[in-house]
Amino acid sequence: MTAVRDPGAAPLLEIRGVSKRFGATRALSSIDLDVRAGEVHAVLGENGAGKSTLMKVLGGALKPDDGALRLDGAPFTPRDPRQARRAGVAVVHQERALCPHLTVAENVFLGDEPTRGPWLDARAMRTRSAALLTQLAGEARASRTDPSAKVASLPPGDQQLVEIARALAAPSPRVIVFDEPTSTLDAADVARLFEAIRALRARGLAVVYVSHFLEEVRAIADRFTVLRDGAKVAEGEVASSTIDGWVSAMAGRAIEALYPRSARAADPSREVVLEARALAGVRLPRDASFTLRRGEVLGIAGLVGAGRTELLRAIFGLDPIARGALRVLHVEGAARPHARLEAGVGMLSEDRAHEGVALARSIADNVGLSRLPWIVREGAQRAIGQRWIERLGIRAPSVDAPVSALSGGNQQKVALARLLHHDVDVLLLDEPTRGVDVASKATLYGVVDELATRGKAVLLVSSQVPELLGVCDRIAVMARGVLGPARPVSEWTEEAILAEATATATATAA
Repeated sequence: MTAVRDPGAAPLLEIRGVSKRFGATRALSSIDLDVRAGEVHAVLGENGAGKSTLMKVLGGALKPDDGALRLDGAPFTPRDPRQARRAGVAVVHQERALCPHLTVAENVFLGDEPTRGPWLDARAMRTRSAALLTQLAGEARASRTDPSAKVASLPPGDQQLVEIARALAAPSPRVIVFDEPTSTLDAADVARLFEAIRALRARGLAVVYVSHFLEEVRAIADRFTVLRDGAKVAEGEVASSTIDGWVSAMAGRAIEALYPRSARAADPSREVVLEARALAGVRLPRDASFTLRRGEVLGIAGLVGAGRTELLRAIFGLDPIARGALRVLHVEGAARPHARLEAGVGMLSEDRAHEGVALARSIADNVGLSRLPWIVREGAQRAIGQRWIERLGIRAPSVDAPVSALSGGNQQKVALARLLHHDVDVLLLDEPTRGVDVASKATLYGVVDELATRGKAVLLVSSQVPELLGVCDRIAVMARGVLGPARPVSEWTEEAILAEATATATATAA
């Protein structure tokens, strides 16, 4: 099936002069944007540039203060997301918007359930869900996703398919908005997602694609628009543009080095601060052995669900250890998270919304959480928060702003600021740049490099292989709960890491 994109066709979706304010903050300023049928249009920008606000306007979650939208030539003024869906515009959100306790079919038709008389038509929901999944992913993969299965039982990639099927279950889908769709997917699931997006494009749907992963934009998008500080600063055809050009437009300046790196070398004489021997959790990991020294960044690669997060949680004391040996800063065995933190170990969770930040509290409160004195001096706490706002480039109206008012990437920076404020000796970083823009990634990579130079030890989990190759001194690959040997980064290639990450899964399937 081939795409039906017609560069000369009239826009399916038109955005004209759209503006949006939140108090004194101007989130969008007179945005003009066209999206055509049969194309993928990427929207790029740093955290806080206005991307999420624009997507919420498209999806009916926010009303613009000024400007107008037109869909297929007619005014498009949705009162809420449900009305937007029924008009043909649906959003696949970065954070899962599924009900894990409901079945696949129930999630696909949530809020628009088919009925037969006064009763829900469960058979119709299952049949239509199966048809939508097959349409998206083909019979082989769709057959693995039982419409009667609970969504909680599905891997992340299949949950993403359910999200897309839900968008397509609208009466007449015309425009599908993907907001950071790959932030929780591994390479194999990203490839499957792109197959689904290409199928949507080939059917003549318009796709709006928001992502910080510019290599993905290069692979999937036809045209692009760049936002900066709420305004449109660039647009064009992907084929005639460059990633360096996008980055410069997003940041308003050239990014000299994405992976800043000091001249440090492996030193076997440095103190071992973290050591695991045949470590296993209740379910995952199954077998993990490694050492981490001061002044070193050790990366853990692997597919989603391989056990990388569980390894960090076991080390920090969030999950129980079933067997094996663990020594952290000369302390043998397991310990509670509070004891780990007091000893000089900090962890940045991949689950930002539930474990990374206190959304209702201010930036100042979040930075000081878990290290507050009995008597809190408000002025000192606000000064500390302001220092980290400036250090990490957190975009916020003030240090007193609730974290819930920030973009996802800026929320991630607040979570990292709290960890850095603790000044711990061992940092366990689980997907630290998830949802963070390119310029901010360069800043965070610089922070990691500085930490290692100061003698801190960093254990870094990432699904982005180029990130691991650019930041780490050594890399180990985890597959199905088993951690392979750590080797110097110079001995790895992106292809070798992906091959080792998928080798066990392939062998098991065979």
